[in-house]
This record gives sequence, structure tokens and C-alpha cells, in this order.
Amino acid sequence: MANTNLTGPYLLTSDKIDEIVDVISPGTYVLGYVNKNNAFVVEYVGRSDDDLNDRLGDWVDDYESFKFKIYDSAKESFEKECTIYHDFGEKEKLDNDIHPDRPDNSNYSCPVCGL
Repeated sequence: MANTNLTGPYLLTSDKIDEIVDVISPGTYVLGYVNKNNAFVVEYVGRSDDDLNDRLGDWVDDYESFKFKIYDSAKESFEKECTIYHDFGEKEKLDNDIHPDRPDNSNYSCPVCGL
């Protein structure tokens, strides 16, 4: 079974985001819920190229919980987002409509499929 290797899960509330994601930094996240077997179910994967805390705040009230990891660069965040996207079923199983976009003004490619 695939593993995100992200920290969490945490309830997706503004207070919890501010408590846990306490730096301005790029990062990758997944959104979902904890099922009756106490396993985290990934429903959506995303990233922020510059402020993970701010981006997570956009999702409050849309999902129950989140997991995340802070990275040093937008490239690392993008690559992790791509890996999770592919590992967890792409648009067929996730709420994501499309493959993750490259960071603005970059030519990075997906480490899984090369897009």
C-alpha cells in the first residue's frame, strides 16, 4: 500500500494549520479523512511553492484532515506532489482534475511520468 510519508493527520482548521505549519515555506499536502480503521484516506494532493500555511487555509471547510511536509524548494514540493498523485490513483481516484502543474517559470518535469 502506498504511503505519503507526510506528517499528520491533523484536523483541517485555521487554528490547527497556524499551530502546526508555523513557517512560511514551500510544502506538499494531502487532504482527506481518517476512516473507521483509523487509516488516513487521501482524497486530494497539492502543494504550495512559497507559503504552505496560506495554501492550506484555502481548504478549510472543504476537507476534514490534512497531512503535510515542508520543503526547501518549490521543485522538491512539486516532485513530492507528483509522486503522491501517481501513487494514489491520479485523477481516477483523487479529487484532482489534472496532473500537478509545474511551478511558475520552471521547466521541472514529473519524476514519475515526465510531464
